[in-house]
Amino acid sequence: MKSSSHAPSATSLPRAPRDDVDARSIRYLVTMGIRVACFILMVVITPYGWYTWVFGAAAIFLPYIAVVSANVGQEGRRNRREDPEAALPAAPSAPPPPASRVIRIEETRPATPNTPDGDA
Repeated sequence: MKSSSHAPSATSLPRAPRDDVDARSIRYLVTMGIRVACFILMVVITPYGWYTWVFGAAAIFLPYIAVVSANVGQEGRRNRREDPEAALPAAPSAPPPPASRVIRIEETRPATPNTPDGDA
């Protein structure tokens, strides 16, 4: 759990989900409006030429672009690599405890009696 001594700034908080959906809907509607305009221009502008094919291609491919861009939320645009080393402060190295505070316990094995067959 993160513990912080100060409250997060309002500008550092992510966008509210409702605002994110509104922005994606507007982006989708604008793209589809451009598609409708391409259909109209493809039919209305005469004589037909290379630009008719451009308007037709735009009318065909803009729905795909609109759906993909509308499905990418705010998280998809902010995928930046974060370096964990910069986020974590260096831990101070604790000095080793003084030698006088170290307790050492040495154990000795009890002497085993000699067995007649020589096994210890």
